[in-house]
Amino acid sequence: MSTNLDPALLDIIVCPACRASLTPAGDELVCTGCGLAYPVRDDIPVLLVDEARKPG
Repeated sequence: MSTNLDPALLDIIVCPACRASLTPAGDELVCTGCGLAYPVRDDIPVLLVDEARKPG
């Protein structure tokens, strides 16, 4: 499954942990800085550090 997010939204949202940009990857948004992967549920990004999947 892939995200169906507005490109303008992706231009303005950042990782809440380190403020780096986010890149879509399947049904997640992955931080280009710290690597945390945030879930996207029903086309809504869940940008909560506690909900993020850690890299590795």
